[in-house]
Amino acid sequence: MGRVASSVDNALIESFWSTMQPELLDRTNWDPRAQLASAMFEGIEGFYNPRRRHSSLDYLSPADYEALHATVEIAA
Repeated sequence: MGRVASSVDNALIESFWSTMQPELLDRTNWDPRAQLASAMFEGIEGFYNPRRRHSSLDYLSPADYEALHATVEIAA
């Protein structure tokens, strides 16, 4: 990842948008752009990042996964 036009970067963002579209964007008609930006921020930082379970993290939320690994690193 990190190179311009990398297929890995494209797959990552396509996966993100395929989740964002039905869960947030398609549910409301967004009039002002600021309202949409605020809703996207809340959707990402309020649900997607801290609470949504991810298959790549053994079906843990990112917050739970980080807490599990932070505990292991402190104990080690």
